[in-house]
Amino acid sequence: MMDARPGYVFIMLLFVVIAMGIGLLVAVPVWQTQIQREREEELIFRGKQYVEAVRLFQVKKPGTFPKSLEELVEEKCLRRPYRDPMNMEGDWNVIILPQGVPGALARSRPLGAPGRAGQRQEQGETGQSFAVQSILVAPQSALPSIRNAQIIGVVSSSTKKSFRLYNDAESYDKWLFFYGQDPKQTPEIIYYGQETTPKGEQNKEGVGDPDL
Repeated sequence: MMDARPGYVFIMLLFVVIAMGIGLLVAVPVWQTQIQREREEELIFRGKQYVEAVRLFQVKKPGTFPKSLEELVEEKCLRRPYRDPMNMEGDWNVIILPQGVPGALARSRPLGAPGRAGQRQEQGETGQSFAVQSILVAPQSALPSIRNAQIIGVVSSSTKKSFRLYNDAESYDKWLFFYGQDPKQTPEIIYYGQETTPKGEQNKEGVGDPDL
C-alpha cells in the first residue's frame, strides 16, 4: 500500500502558499496607503519650510521676493533645497506673484488697520500690509522665460488624488503653500501659459510670456 503522506504534505504546503499570497494582497495596499500618508505629512512640512523661507527672505530684503528656489538657500533662508515628495523627479511647481494681473497684491492700508473678514494680512517692513489675491503657478523649468519672477511659495506638480483634504483641496497640485496665504480664502489661480490679458498687455508686463 502506497504512503499517502507526501500528498498531504504537498496539499498543506499549497494551502500555506495560497494563504501567504492572500495575506500579501491585503498587506500591500495597506502598506502603500501608509507610505502615501507619510509622504503627505512630509509634503506639508516641506511646503511650510518654503513659506517660512520666503518670510525670512522678506525680512532680509524688504519688498523683494526670490527669483528661484535656490536663492532661498543662497541667502541662508532655507537650510537645504527640499524635493517634492509626491513625484519621482522631485520638481515643484512654483507660486509667483503675477505682475500683469491688477489686484494680485493689495498693498494699501497702514499697518494695524483692520482687514476685511476672512482675509489674512501679512505685515511688511514698510509699515504697510498686503494680501495675496492672485497667484501664478508655473513649473520651475519655465522660470527662465518669466521676466521678473517673484516667488512666494511652492505647490506639488503631482495631480494624484490625496487621502486627506488640505485647505479643502483633494489633489496634491492644489495643496498651495505660499507667503500671505489665507487658509479660508482661495486666491485666483493663474496657470503658466494661460491667457489672462490681451497679448499686447502680456508682452508689456511680461507675465508668463516667453522672452523672445
